[in-house]
Amino acid sequence: MGLQPLEFSDCYLDSPWFRERIRAHEAELERTNKFIKELIKDGKNLIAATKSLSAAQRKFAHSLRDFKFEFIGDAETDDERCIDASLREFSNFLKNLEEQREIMALSVTETLIKPLEKFRKEQLGAVKEEKKKFDKETEKNYSLIDKHLNLSAKKKDSHLQEADLQVEQNRQHFYELSLEYVCKLQEIQERKKFEFVEPMLSFFQGMFTFYHQGHELSKDFNHYKMELQINIQNTRNRFEGTRSEVEELMNKIRQNPKDHKRVSQFTAEGYLYVQEKRPAPFGSSWVKHYCMFRKAAQKFNMIPFEHRSGGKLGDGEVFFLKECTKRHTDSIDRRFCFDIEAADRPGVSLTVQAFSEEERKQWLEALGGKEALFHSFNRAIIPRPEGSAQLDQTGFTILRKCISAVETREWRSMNSEVSLDRTSVLAGTTQQVS
Repeated sequence: MGLQPLEFSDCYLDSPWFRERIRAHEAELERTNKFIKELIKDGKNLIAATKSLSAAQRKFAHSLRDFKFEFIGDAETDDERCIDASLREFSNFLKNLEEQREIMALSVTETLIKPLEKFRKEQLGAVKEEKKKFDKETEKNYSLIDKHLNLSAKKKDSHLQEADLQVEQNRQHFYELSLEYVCKLQEIQERKKFEFVEPMLSFFQGMFTFYHQGHELSKDFNHYKMELQINIQNTRNRFEGTRSEVEELMNKIRQNPKDHKRVSQFTAEGYLYVQEKRPAPFGSSWVKHYCMFRKAAQKFNMIPFEHRSGGKLGDGEVFFLKECTKRHTDSIDRRFCFDIEAADRPGVSLTVQAFSEEERKQWLEALGGKEALFHSFNRAIIPRPEGSAQLDQTGFTILRKCISAVETREWRSMNSEVSLDRTSVLAGTTQQVS
């Protein structure tokens, strides 16, 4: 059963049951006050959560807008263009939706929070003030009555009449205050039915408006959604149709990769380790390079690249090939090596290492490589029968270089102007060898 009604006539009787009904009304108003206070707190939390959700949605929309699908090949298909544009369309949809959500969040403060706070402070607060006055007047009234009834009957009549008048005036004032308090209690019980519920209606009306606008945005987006579904299905169908062909091609290349080597503008290309000499006592180091060679132009490109260091390209180096010579294992402590001499860098020779003997053969073939003239400087010289040795053009070239080196060394050490007659030395050497 609900609250018992408060009758104005009961204000004059002020019976215990009347007081019980007043306390019931007061308890219900206190419960309403606490409920509204908690509802305002929840409403503010809802606004904060809505703003957080809106910020997250906007950030998500920005991420979608900034991403772009990269297509494979020279041109995009219509399906690829639509799929690539889809993320921007999703981003725009979320952006428009969040604009409506922001409007709704702002309206909650005006339509719900502020009216409820006003009702709680002004209306429920006024009832609390009336209750204080009513309780205070009740205490004063019954205290005065108790004091008046304790007066002795032997008092003078004038004194008793004055006391009776004072008590009666106070009782009339108490009745007036009681009537006003009962009226206020009844008024607030009726007022809360519209002043409390009306802001709730406005809040839900704003929410319905937001969802309706979201529905309208969804309807506008529907035609693009249907088109996108077709594009996605076309892409899926092409994927399923070519998947078996791709796997078949992969297996063919896996079984015999040499027969399916990619056509390249370079005669040879691949990784080689290049020996880089360092000052003593550090010795030398071997650095991996990706090398490319064009036979028609005799142009050799080298780019340092190390997979384990993040795969960053180093500064490239380009030179024109003069000659290529195979290195034997007894002349260097690493396998699969050969030397490259640059035509545009006199006196500069690079020692490089292939990954395998087969790859070294491929490089030597592409570079026009040849065998080294001497296998080792430390190998014992096998004597030849007298008269069986002779010098060719290469031999004379080597001898000239040796004589030049001796002359240079002697010049620096002795600081003299002595010079050798190269022609006589060569003639004498030829006779001895002969």
